Amino acid sequence: MKTIVGLETFYVLIGVILAVVAGRITVDRHHPKRWGSALFWGLLAGLFIFGKVLPPLVSGYLVLALVILAATGQVVRSKETTAPPEVRREHALRLGNMIFFPVILIPLTAVIGTFFLGKIQWGDVRLVEPKQVTLISVGLGALLALAAGLRVTRAAPKVVGVEGSRLLQAIGWALILPQLLAALGGIFAQAGVGTVVADLVATALPTRFPLVAVISYCLGMALFTAIMGNAFAAFPVITLGLGLPLVVQLHHGNPAIMAALGMLSGYCGTLLTPMAANFNLVPALLLELPDKHAVIKAQVPIALVVLAANIVLMYACVYRF
Repeated sequence: MKTIVGLETFYVLIGVILAVVAGRITVDRHHPKRWGSALFWGLLAGLFIFGKVLPPLVSGYLVLALVILAATGQVVRSKETTAPPEVRREHALRLGNMIFFPVILIPLTAVIGTFFLGKIQWGDVRLVEPKQVTLISVGLGALLALAAGLRVTRAAPKVVGVEGSRLLQAIGWALILPQLLAALGGIFAQAGVGTVVADLVATALPTRFPLVAVISYCLGMALFTAIMGNAFAAFPVITLGLGLPLVVQLHHGNPAIMAALGMLSGYCGTLLTPMAANFNLVPALLLELPDKHAVIKAQVPIALVVLAANIVLMYACVYRF
């Protein structure tokens, strides 16, 4: 069955946006790292636009090139500035709470689209692929939010390219870190890292006690997430290495409760690490905070309290239900 709108459409759109960033950097003679930054964003644009047809080996080399450019300090932001504070304050007073309307459209469209878009079809042609309907709905919501934002702010369409480029450059190489870490988690799972972790923990700790097994799993999820920067990447490694063999198989715990609270323990690690750049570094960059780790420092007490609560809750429930 054919589909009209697929994820590939949004990948190409993202690639076009990244290509605009690369183009604007190329013509910016005052950019401190003009050619290195332009190459970074251009290669990333190419991966999104042509990723489906590129051989995997070529894509891998392009990703390595991106890492090299970022590691050698070639990816920096331009010297473009935003509007003066007094101008921004004037716009904020004029718009009021209406500025939040475009943002609300994204989750609203995602929820409605998830329920209905996958059911729309004409004969053997579907509007969207049902397995991808949620992600496609989020993409459609972003496009609607963009149109609504231009309408609400009365901004010219060219502002999308200017401000989008400025914000993406402010985020910089951290933009690709979540995807790279998620891929690394998959590699670790295939390489059997979980088994190695399980052997180390079993040797170092008395995992024959149910409480120790729970503590090992929850702390393992938090620590490995802090290292990987992504709870989804840590989950298969730690769950296969510690959760299933210790909590479920050795002590006969409930796998559903273990998995749910284990993932939440991983999220506690997300709050504590700069590796989770999209959560912890990007907000500081966008808000231009003087301390780029300010978000992490504010989250540490909450993360530790929630992690301790997860351990207590898992031990109280996982062996009893």
